[in-house]
Amino acid sequence: MAGPEGTGFWETAEAVERFAARDPDVRLMGLLNRYPVPGDVRVLDLGCAAGRNTAVLAGRGFDVFAVDGSEAMVARTRERVGELLGPEEAERRVLHGAMDDLERFEDGSVALVVALGILHQAGSGREWKRTIEEIGRVLEPGGLLLVAAWSPRSRPDGRPLVEVAGEDHLYEGFHSGLHYLVDRGLLDRAMASAGLRVVEPTEEVEVETETGSRVTVNGLYQKSGS
Repeated sequence: MAGPEGTGFWETAEAVERFAARDPDVRLMGLLNRYPVPGDVRVLDLGCAAGRNTAVLAGRGFDVFAVDGSEAMVARTRERVGELLGPEEAERRVLHGAMDDLERFEDGSVALVVALGILHQAGSGREWKRTIEEIGRVLEPGGLLLVAAWSPRSRPDGRPLVEVAGEDHLYEGFHSGLHYLVDRGLLDRAMASAGLRVVEPTEEVEVETETGSRVTVNGLYQKSGS
């Protein structure tokens, strides 16, 4: 999920259980009401972490697949999905892999991509851009992309993040390593270049934490051609 500095964080039991304990995403839960026949809807949970959203999607009968770069997170998600669909289905549906490599999914084969807390894990502009291009490729015409990514306005320890010298949009300051961070304007433009239009105005939401604040860019996009 993260760049080289933060890779070890995602494999720890503490991180796995922290993410496993989180409630499903509120925006996603509201979005699911758009789909009256879940079994006909293929969903890709990209950067699934410990499966808080994947398990709900599986439980509601969606044709869900999940991808994550952490072996520990994949194992925990498979465990949760296995309780609902059986271990063989969990093995087939929950995949270990990089966020910018979705070659296992055919063009236009996914109705909904859930990308919550994953785009900012890119370690370079190339990885970030290719991830968005891959999302655009696998989405069907009219398919939706739900995004949440950290903003460079975040202050996790109460101080401004520090941009890495010689690297545009790559910041240090989070305990999970380096992160590729953009504001809502740049995110909207990148999505547009991949054929994804804004469905609802993209927002930047600030949340106070124990040590500072976290600003999240929340967006909903639709692939053209609907």
